[in-house]
Amino acid sequence: MVGYRAKKRRISDINIVPYIDVMLVLLVIFMITAPLLTQGVKVDLPQAPAEPLQREDRDPLIVTVDAKARLYLNYGDAQKEPIATDTLLYRVHALLRRHPNTPILVRGDRTVPYGNVVAVMTLLQQAGASSVGLITKAPEQVEK
Repeated sequence: MVGYRAKKRRISDINIVPYIDVMLVLLVIFMITAPLLTQGVKVDLPQAPAEPLQREDRDPLIVTVDAKARLYLNYGDAQKEPIATDTLLYRVHALLRRHPNTPILVRGDRTVPYGNVVAVMTLLQQAGASSVGLITKAPEQVEK
């Protein structure tokens, strides 16, 4: 049987080695970027028993008042930089013109005088906000 060739059987297995490599690369990327996603300004929130707000389609605009009564806005490039009141007024007004149903929340440090938080709420009202919510920490989450 000199001219006889054995038929080669096709291999129908899937080579998963490249997929494992891709998954490992994605895992490393997510492990590196996850700590970077939790950013913000350190604020000691007051305690209040309140029901959580309903989740809106749009992310809320959050104005933070820290312990030194500096203002921060979670919108734009410099979210960890303090913002002036006139800049806050301008940016919130511009955002509300583009997206009028954006929920607006105020995070105030518990050591800040109540008048500073009310002044921020007044600024937001001047910028066109029809309602403003306050962010508090539930009593169960109090650190001892």
